[in-house]
Amino acid sequence: MTDKPTKSFADVNGQRICYLSWGSGPPLLLMHGFPQTHMLWHRVGPLLSRHFTVVASDLRGYGESSKPQGTENYSFRHMAQDQSALMQHLGFTQFHVVGHDRGGRVAHRLALDAPEQVQSLSVMDIVPTHLLLDQLSQQVATAYYHWFFLAQPAPFPETMIAHDPDRYFESCLLGWGAAQLSDFDPEALAAYRTAWRDPDAIRGMCADYRAALQYDFDLDAQDLGRRVTCPSLVLYGADGAMARAFDVPATWQPRLSDMQASGIPGGHFFIDQSPEQTAQALLDFLTQDKH
Repeated sequence: MTDKPTKSFADVNGQRICYLSWGSGPPLLLMHGFPQTHMLWHRVGPLLSRHFTVVASDLRGYGESSKPQGTENYSFRHMAQDQSALMQHLGFTQFHVVGHDRGGRVAHRLALDAPEQVQSLSVMDIVPTHLLLDQLSQQVATAYYHWFFLAQPAPFPETMIAHDPDRYFESCLLGWGAAQLSDFDPEALAAYRTAWRDPDAIRGMCADYRAALQYDFDLDAQDLGRRVTCPSLVLYGADGAMARAFDVPATWQPRLSDMQASGIPGGHFFIDQSPEQTAQALLDFLTQDKH
């Protein structure tokens, strides 16, 4: 791996996965969420790469990764298998995992399905998928209406979004707490716009949300009695929709046996708003002796 970011593609698990890699040291996988790409990490990654070999990937259906047909291909389990295969392709049999939003859900699934690979788990500004859907409140349904809009049968949401992708997805960036467009680096925002204007990406993101309701809820129900045993970190936006609706650390307590938690200034997109604080929180956790 080099000291400067290198964009590459790997053909793994039947998909073509786009990723950035840089730095040296223990391997660290970073996964973005909706409606972003690997560019989410462009300010955090360099800070982490002083201590780690950083790999920041695009999930299937997002960015420059492949976008298969069929809702059944978008479960978090399939996405986790992509990322596991990517890291093994790069020569890493064990690695640290960090995920924001949808990437956090993929990270949680990866830690459940392949615990022997995951040295530590960090999830950012999410509560467990099953809990969110099973105990849906009026407050959360209002703030996270997009879960149910995007999950409607094709091509309804795709058609509506394609009419003005920038307006729709920018409303998502601003909709979950304490964000304005100026919080997003212009280079990253330009990359997001390029990615989400792709009709296949719109289709892939809708399929991701359909799969959460059609597949992931049931998969998670089967694992309600299991706990992730590796060291885990829960970060959340102190001013975001999830922090207003939940005691976020408490939602993870039954699922993570060795957990730390901390709020970061900002809303759901606190990584964009507070990259230095985010990187420091991760470094403080990842460089502890117990890892």
